Amino acid sequence: MHTSISRSPICHCVLPAAALVFATTAAPAQRVDLKAASTSWTRVNRSASVIDSGGMHVVRLDEAPGMGLLWTKSVDFADGDIDVDMRGRDVFQRSFIGIAFRVASDSVFDAVYLRPFNFAAKDSTRHAHAVQYTSYPGYPWERLRAESPGRYEAAIVPAPGANGWVHLRLALRGSDLQVYVGNAATPTLHVTTLGGRTHGGIGLWVGESSPGDFANLTLHPRQAR
Repeated sequence: MHTSISRSPICHCVLPAAALVFATTAAPAQRVDLKAASTSWTRVNRSASVIDSGGMHVVRLDEAPGMGLLWTKSVDFADGDIDVDMRGRDVFQRSFIGIAFRVASDSVFDAVYLRPFNFAAKDSTRHAHAVQYTSYPGYPWERLRAESPGRYEAAIVPAPGANGWVHLRLALRGSDLQVYVGNAATPTLHVTTLGGRTHGGIGLWVGESSPGDFANLTLHPRQAR
């Protein structure tokens, strides 16, 4: 189950770069410095550490009750693609890991997240709950599942390994969101966003009692002509 974010003592700092505003035509990719993010981004209900693994910087958010978030407002992202590699674990109801986008505050944001423990579930209902879109605070997963079953979550086929790295790509065009998992050529999930926000910060998100590892966060903005 999921609970609301509770805020922990944090520092409200920004990355040592000018704020970036992204809109609607192709622009150079922006690789996010996750090593700096672990110390200078806003932390909500989690501690963050950096692990050097295979020549890449991995940000690890620790396990704790409630949801956790590590985010920045120094990047104002509107339209474009977001790429990231994430690693959760095969522990039932204790591995929810994803990306927050169009973040307005610690508790106002959209997110796409994975449930690794459901990737290869033999139960068809659980299998269909592998990837989830949600929008806080108005559209938590409970409301979306009750009011629009099957619309905002989906199975991942073929199923990735539950304990390994999984690549996630979000393609945002206005309110249109397509979610690609792994090397899929077609979207695993295709939804219309519900938050009403057209831009905002970027964050790393974990759910109830969930740790998570993140690497290779890259933004592909589309800028105004």
